[in-house]
Amino acid sequence: MDFLPGYHLHEGSSLDRARLVKFAQRTYRELYPDRDFSHLAQTIEQYFSAKTPVWWVEAEAAQDNEPIACLWLGNAIDQLGGDRHAHIFLVYVAPPHRRRGIATALVRHAETWAKSRGDTQIGLQVFADNDRAITLYRKLGYHTLSWWMVKPLDRP
Repeated sequence: MDFLPGYHLHEGSSLDRARLVKFAQRTYRELYPDRDFSHLAQTIEQYFSAKTPVWWVEAEAAQDNEPIACLWLGNAIDQLGGDRHAHIFLVYVAPPHRRRGIATALVRHAETWAKSRGDTQIGLQVFADNDRAITLYRKLGYHTLSWWMVKPLDRP
């Protein structure tokens, strides 16, 4: 599939579960290096299916055919209107390949996928301290619709 010069995009399969876990853990470890993210394997086990596709980006010059980026999509329900819409679960680009338009191209791919299904919106969650991602998403037309608020509780 045509993607960006020097890169190839292809859809993954249900056999990519372990690879998706690895990419999800890389994403979170970059943001929070002191935390354990082994639980992400359970999350992916629960939510990864034929209805939540994953796409991989490979560098054409790479000898190992290992992906350098990924996009994992799924579904959500608009709590205001009740309509199903696309949800971006994960966008990740390996550090040496950043600032080349790959993340932008992946988000655009997600939007095209959502439109092809008849979705009228697409959503995502981004951590409040992930300034680079927030800047990218705002540049692409995303805006804050709600806040996810948490409060730590003391354990009994």
